[in-house]
Amino acid sequence: MTDPHPWNLNLGRHPSPDEVTFDLEQTLSSVVALQSRVADNAFTAPILGTEREGQGVVINENGLVLTVGYLITEAEDVWLIDNNGGAHPAHVVGHDQETGFGLVQALGPLDLPAMDLGQSDPVSAGDSLIVAGQGGRDSAINAQVISVREFAGSWEYVLDRAIFTVPAHPRWSGAAVIDWSGRLAGIGSLYIQQAAGDDDEIDGNMIIPIDLLKPVLQDMVEHGGRRTPPRPWLGMTTAEAENHLVVAGVAEGGPAMRAGVEPGDMVIGVNDERVSGLATLFQKIWSLGDAGVAVPLTLHRDNQAVSVTVESATRAEFLKKPQMN
Repeated sequence: MTDPHPWNLNLGRHPSPDEVTFDLEQTLSSVVALQSRVADNAFTAPILGTEREGQGVVINENGLVLTVGYLITEAEDVWLIDNNGGAHPAHVVGHDQETGFGLVQALGPLDLPAMDLGQSDPVSAGDSLIVAGQGGRDSAINAQVISVREFAGSWEYVLDRAIFTVPAHPRWSGAAVIDWSGRLAGIGSLYIQQAAGDDDEIDGNMIIPIDLLKPVLQDMVEHGGRRTPPRPWLGMTTAEAENHLVVAGVAEGGPAMRAGVEPGDMVIGVNDERVSGLATLFQKIWSLGDAGVAVPLTLHRDNQAVSVTVESATRAEFLKKPQMN
């Protein structure tokens, strides 16, 4: 990506209108704060909580807002807050499990500009971006791409090409990631400590690239999610520890728990093939077929190999459906 603005010289500072070629104030006014509430008995409540706060970005003139999916999963109430403090009720439109994007729709006029979708594929290490939360310039920082690489999350999640930026934004969840032309390049997802050479670590964010949204946006708007068959889900949180894949937890009542998988088990193989690394583990599971496929696992427990077969499921079956306000 051609980067005519060396914001990296001012990392972590608030962007200045003099540094950009677009209307900075108008662009930042597309970013809203998002608050959601889920029921106490929601499947995700024990992990994600019942009161969630983050950011979102208006992406069309009708008040469609893009955010990160975990903020709105199973949400019963959603509110959007603009830069003037105006609060607007909204409802969940959709959530794409594979990318992690979520959509909400304002229930009334927002009177806010929509941010155009940019291109994330050209983004590379060294590029300058703006990471912004609701609140204008005071809630935006100049950031730099430190790497673009694969990311695997313990919750059965893999992005082939995630964007990693520094420094970390204090309100990264659902934050807008804006390129030098004023277009949306991605959505903030996670706080990450990243290697910075000489065994040092630097605080940063993992960004979901905007190009992943484009193939599924229409399906999310019209159907609440992608129309392709869902991937098999085991309900198994797995961590990498000292070159081992260790089961850190199993979802209550989920497929892995029903099959007898236990926290502390080490995952050795899938379908009689040895696996190493989170991404390889999940990709091997997904390669067996769609949700519902039987997943043979080889585990190491109490100094011996244990074979179990997990009857996979669709994660959405365990979640409360979106509520229309």
